[in-house]
Order: sequence, then C-alpha cells, then structure tokens
Amino acid sequence: MATVARDNIGLLNDKITIKVSKEDYFPSFEKKLKEYSKTVNMPGFRKGMVPAGLIKKMYGPSIFTDEVLKTVEKELYTYLETEKPEIFAQPLALDADIRSMDVNNPDDYEFGFEIGLKPAFEIAPLAKAKITMNKVNVTDEMLQEEVSAMQAKGGKLNEVEVIESDETEITLLFTECEKEGTIIEAGIQKEISVLLKDFSSATQKQLKDKKKEDTLVVQLSKALEEDKIDIVLNQLGLETDDKNSVKKFFQLTIVKIAVLEKRELDETFFKEVFPGTTVATEDEFRKKLKEEIEQYWDGQSRNQLHDQLYHYLLDDTKIEFPAEFLKRWLQTGSEQRKTAQQAEEEYPTFCNQLKWTLISDRLIKENDLQVKPEELKASMKAEVMRYFSQMSIIGDDTSWLDTYVDQMMKDEKQVDATYRRLITDNLFKYVESQVKPDEKLVTVEELAAMQHHHH
Repeated sequence: MATVARDNIGLLNDKITIKVSKEDYFPSFEKKLKEYSKTVNMPGFRKGMVPAGLIKKMYGPSIFTDEVLKTVEKELYTYLETEKPEIFAQPLALDADIRSMDVNNPDDYEFGFEIGLKPAFEIAPLAKAKITMNKVNVTDEMLQEEVSAMQAKGGKLNEVEVIESDETEITLLFTECEKEGTIIEAGIQKEISVLLKDFSSATQKQLKDKKKEDTLVVQLSKALEEDKIDIVLNQLGLETDDKNSVKKFFQLTIVKIAVLEKRELDETFFKEVFPGTTVATEDEFRKKLKEEIEQYWDGQSRNQLHDQLYHYLLDDTKIEFPAEFLKRWLQTGSEQRKTAQQAEEEYPTFCNQLKWTLISDRLIKENDLQVKPEELKASMKAEVMRYFSQMSIIGDDTSWLDTYVDQMMKDEKQVDATYRRLITDNLFKYVESQVKPDEKLVTVEELAAMQHHHH
C-alpha cells in the first residue's frame, strides 16, 4: 500500500515523500508485459508467439521503471487533488536513483518531491494610496502647433530663388573639407534637406539671401541647433556619440531652395481630417481638434495613474516567497533549463511578475470582475474595424464582419489575448474607483518622463 508523507523543509517549502510497495505497481507491470508480448514484432517468431522470458529480458527493465514512475506520479497527483495545498508551479522531483530498480527483485521504492507554497498576504489598502492624476492642459499654442503640422503635411513645396524665411527648406550638398575649405579626397559627400530655422543663428545669417550653387564652409558643432545635430550626423553616417564627429568641417553647396505652401484651412481640408462629420468652419475645426488632443492626453494621464497604482500595490503589499525553491524551479522546472547564475539574475523580475499575478488574481476573484462573452466579441469586432479602416479597405457593406469575428473567436490564442487585455482594463477601472487622486497640471514633457508601462 502506497504511503504519502509531507514535511516542512523551509519557508513555504515542503517535501512530499511517496513510498510505493510491490503490490502498488507490480500488477500493472505484469499486465503491460503481457500486452507487449501480443504486439511485439521479433525476427524468427510469429506475432504474439515470442516467449515471455525473452520479452521480460529485452523490454522488462524499461517497462518496470515506467510503471513504478507512473504509480508514483498517480499517488502524487491524487494527494495534491485531495489535500489541495496552494502551490506554485509543478512539484520538483528530487534526485532518485532509478538505476537501482531491479525487474528481477521488485522492492519498495521511495521518491521525494519539493513543493513551493503560496503565501498568505493582505493587499495594500487602496484607500491609503497617495497618488496623483497628472493632467496636461492643452494650450492654444499646442493646438496651433498641431494645426500648423497638419497644414504642412498636406502642403506642397514651391522652388524659390533666394533664401528668405525661417521655414525655407534648403537642399544642401555636404562635402567634407579642411577648416580652410580644401575638399578631403574620399571624404563624406551627401545631399541633405534642412530647414533654415534648424541652423544656429550665426549660420542662418550667413545663409540668408544666398542662391542656388552658392557655398559656405561650416563646422557641424557651430552650424546647427543642438537638438538637430544628431539627425544630421545620422544622415551623414557619423557616430552620434563620437565627440570628433561634430568637430568635422563641411562645405555646403546649395542645390535647391523651396518654401512650403501650407494647406488652406477650408471645408475640403476639414472633411479630410474629420470625414463623416459636419465640421464646416475654422472655429468648429479647432474645437473638435482640441477635443481630440485633450482625449489623447487624458488617456496618457490615465495610463500614468494606473502605473502609479500598479507600483503602489506591488511595493506596498508585503508577500514572502519560497525564494530558494523558486530559484531551483527556474533552473529545472521552467520551459528552458537555466544555470544557477541565470536563475539568480532572473529571479527579481520573475518574483515581481509572480507577486503581481497573486495580487491581480485575488482582486479579480474577490470583486467578481468579469469579461462577458458579448464584451469579448464587441472588442474583437472593434479591433477588426480599426485595422480595416487604417488600411482604408472597409466599405459601407459590413455584413461579413460578424462571420469574420465568429471565426476569430475560434482561435484560442486570440481570444485569450483579448480576454487578458479586457480583464486588466476592468481591474484598473475597479482599482481607480477605490482611490481619490490629487490633481496636478503638468507639461507634455513632464508626463512623458513619468511613463513606465510595467503591467
């Protein structure tokens, strides 16, 4: 009769010992041996007529070992099913000498397994979370910047004779040279388009009123605005982190001068930006565009708020883990075997993921957060619509859409990915409803610097 014993061997770490006797595994071994003798093909014997002794000699040891291990595994999972210990991952088999098993001398065998136990913990109280809703105030300047960018995107370049305005786009032939202007043989030579306003004020003065084919010699570090130097270095094929790159001299030859003629703010333009709407005047256009920009930044603010909530829950919820067991599990129990050093290095990240899984699972369960099948389908449908709209291949007839989505819902991976996204959204909506954040106005740059996206 098989016996199962369980002993504590460390923090949240137990050992399960399974002892099996001959009567636990031997009947199934004999049965398997008989089945084998009926099906095995062996030269010189008719099927099913191979002597039992020969079968036992040739295949007995491996069948014997298999049956012992199967019996042990069955006992282990029956125990886990009955006792229901809250464990991490799968039990880890401790080293056992299966070579000592002898088919001719069946005996009692003992096998050990290690389990890591899930800890008891209290989730950090959300009511005590000190968090801030960092909101971006969409200013008239931001709105004007967006309008100008849209007008420029759809505008056209007109060639002119002379460099005059800041917005003039100059196509220049950059030719590497010495300080005094002597061209370096086999040096860099590349045509690049640069706006006049991207040059330093001193170089802008030199370029003003110049015409096609005029030249001037510049040193990169002094010629361009600081935030534009790296862009030009990349285009010239130079290393941006090499301090000598910006010290190089170039002869600039004007190849082309053009001024951008921006799109008119008229009804045609409004309809292109907002198709299917009634936007007809510049005021209506600016109002709708401002709403869209505000909507975008509100979404970014909410993401950042969720990031704070994620870190609060993770950092302020105290959970102890069976660290040594989990590191051993990382080495041998996960999909890819790892060295002790790799497991040590990966453990902090793995531990954080495990912690978040425990916290989020409990919040979802205790607050009965769900994703209904109709929500799942609606989300997948919206995703398909978005995709086809971006590709501009969706017409007025969308009768095919339901059949298409029904087909998608048969794909387990796709359904699982959508479910995970929606349940995470529902989780953060719930968590957000439990806190009272302070509100603070920040700039776009400040908000961008806060973004983490861990969850």
